[in-house]
Amino acid sequence: MLDKGRATLAGTNGQFSYNASFDQHIINFLGFDPAALLEQLATGKGDSEILEWLKANAHHQPVPWEIEQWSDYMVRRTPDSDAETLYFFYRRVRSFSKTREDIKTWMDLIDLDDFVTFGGQP
Repeated sequence: MLDKGRATLAGTNGQFSYNASFDQHIINFLGFDPAALLEQLATGKGDSEILEWLKANAHHQPVPWEIEQWSDYMVRRTPDSDAETLYFFYRRVRSFSKTREDIKTWMDLIDLDDFVTFGGQP
């Protein structure tokens, strides 16, 4: 989300949208204002400075076990089983590769998207 914010500010985000639906997971988990975060990114702060800003400004201050469980869930999160979501997911996978059968989670899809978007061959 930080990279998308910086790219948005620079006008180089292309198809990647800041504050997109996937970003809502971290926004809701921590409870912060994405517009305020974008303002902080505009000042040129690095990732560690943004982390300190989040620690000071997020409504929820998770303890380590909460962060671990949330992160584990996000890494393993698969598409919901409704037809519309599954269709969207597999259509996106297919737009990058017709042969990748190992893409099962949203993070797998994001990794594939980033890899192909920045020049990798699926």
